[in-house]
Amino acid sequence: MAMLCFLLDLRSLSSPLLRDLKQSLLQLANYYSISVPKINDNYNRIRSKALRDRVGLCYVFRNRISCSDELKVAYNPSMIFNLRDFHHAVNNIPNDAFSPEFDKSGALCCKDLKLSDVLNDEVIYSWGGNDRDISKKVILLSSCVIESLDSVTKNALMEAADKFVSVEFVLLEQNSSHLGDSTENINNFIKQISCLENCSFRMLVPDSHALLGLVKRWFQELKEDTEESLQARFLFKVDLMNNLNQISCNLCASFNPIIDGFVPCQTCRCHGIPLDQSNGGKTGRSCCPVTSDELGYLDLIENSVKIGEQTILHMPSFQCTQKLQLVSSPVDFNVIQRTNLRSLSEGLIMGATYVVTPTCNDSHDNDKSELNAQLFQLVCSVLNSLDQGLICSSYCNVGTAIETSFKCYYILLPSDKGVMLLRRLAGSEEVLPTPDVSQFLSSVLAKEIENTVQASLLKMEVSEYNPVQHERGFHQKLNLLVKESLQFGAIPPRMKEATSESDSTLQDSSANVQPILPLDIKHAEDKASACITEEWEQLVITDVFNMNSPTCMSKPKMNESPLHNNREVDEKTSRILERLEIPRQLKRKTVSPTISSSVCADMGASLKKPLIPYGPVNTIDQGPTAGQPRKPSFQRRKR
Repeated sequence: MAMLCFLLDLRSLSSPLLRDLKQSLLQLANYYSISVPKINDNYNRIRSKALRDRVGLCYVFRNRISCSDELKVAYNPSMIFNLRDFHHAVNNIPNDAFSPEFDKSGALCCKDLKLSDVLNDEVIYSWGGNDRDISKKVILLSSCVIESLDSVTKNALMEAADKFVSVEFVLLEQNSSHLGDSTENINNFIKQISCLENCSFRMLVPDSHALLGLVKRWFQELKEDTEESLQARFLFKVDLMNNLNQISCNLCASFNPIIDGFVPCQTCRCHGIPLDQSNGGKTGRSCCPVTSDELGYLDLIENSVKIGEQTILHMPSFQCTQKLQLVSSPVDFNVIQRTNLRSLSEGLIMGATYVVTPTCNDSHDNDKSELNAQLFQLVCSVLNSLDQGLICSSYCNVGTAIETSFKCYYILLPSDKGVMLLRRLAGSEEVLPTPDVSQFLSSVLAKEIENTVQASLLKMEVSEYNPVQHERGFHQKLNLLVKESLQFGAIPPRMKEATSESDSTLQDSSANVQPILPLDIKHAEDKASACITEEWEQLVITDVFNMNSPTCMSKPKMNESPLHNNREVDEKTSRILERLEIPRQLKRKTVSPTISSSVCADMGASLKKPLIPYGPVNTIDQGPTAGQPRKPSFQRRKR
């Protein structure tokens, strides 16, 4: 990261060129406003809700009254970057300060760049405080070069080198025919600064693409969260040459995504920091994010807009920004143009891939569905034969399914499989400059080395890429983890609730008992009667278990006969009652709420099989004689 001080020579900048430079500076400020610095500890992350100011702006102009060249500081960086003030300073740069001077050849020239007025303790040296981690750089933008460096300027440049301040001279060439040849002046100036290590020279034609590249290069230097490139190695199975089988590389990101829109928020008047809407807002308790003091209504700024995560703009009361909404189906993609896939750089493709297939409507209009499918197949086939794709735009970010305030660009890619793919493309604001690789390229390559590398690469297997043949090892790794986990022992049984456990146990025990009563009814009624019988048996058994408890036993009434009377019982009912004996599996269990067989034996001979309650039971019909059990009525279930 660096602190940049822009010095504009208004004397040599024409009005159209100055207008373009102003837009470039505003774009740089906009880029910086949405950048997010890296903060390691949470405490500083909470307190650091605003960007540190790292941009300065000065310009040199000619005073028409005194006819002298003067330096003016338009924006002096403070502790917190103020996007509104920087825009105000750039917009107020005078547009009528163009006053060129020409040398004998007719080329633009200047005698003094006022560098000594910038490279001093009052301007660049005092900016940024005592932060030694921030490098400082002065960028001089002009359309002419100085004829010769005087002693004052040389001493200022040498002192700047001792203070680790660099100076970059950017020459914006003019293509006008009336301007003379400035090649000689440029060569002389380069020779003068060649002995200074902190000085550099750059020359370019100020078109839109060149200025955009400058802006992104400046932003890379200005960013606080600039990451070092990831170191990587590519290992080969064969030696490329001289026992070398690897290539060391740097992995760099190809683009920097921008935000999809601006979000309205509330801020505190004391610090101008947005409030956490989840812990307060208009209806709840609002606190200052820095001091945690409770804020009243007058302590809040209602109309604020978040620009990224750390930049806030206070808006007029009548102006408000709408929140981003979820996208509604269907999403519209406007086809702009065709593009050759060979010319498309893979570094411009971002985001996930979406498979595109024709829609099959569920309506009765089959002709439209068939026509839609045919058109889809024809478009895919024609694009595939031309090796071209379709550039589309949409106000929808497909990755987040949110409507955006700015356009998103996509490319529709054909295939020979009958489907197409949709990928998002980076826009002009998102693409960052490609790293300079000219220093790594050699103009002369040894023919022997080229032949050796080519022969090594030809030894490798060549085939079409099939993802099925390239396993990442997910299943193997997960299977090993599960196998290692099983070494702890057997899997414990699942725990169930007491009621569900007793019910399942009763169902299992009743399933083990073989049926002994054939029913003389039709096959269709057999299933329904058997189901009712099983439910009735379980209900009686549950009542018997509850009756076995000494506190819940029903005492026989005096006017009722004992259980072992000599009255005849229906044969079918007797066999059902015999099946009501406590199953053997339940006798072995001692888990509550059931009672073990030993407890049942100690309770006396009054509870022998078959088990019939003394008192009236809801599941047994009572006849004229209360002590005589009656045959239960099994009603057929109604459908």
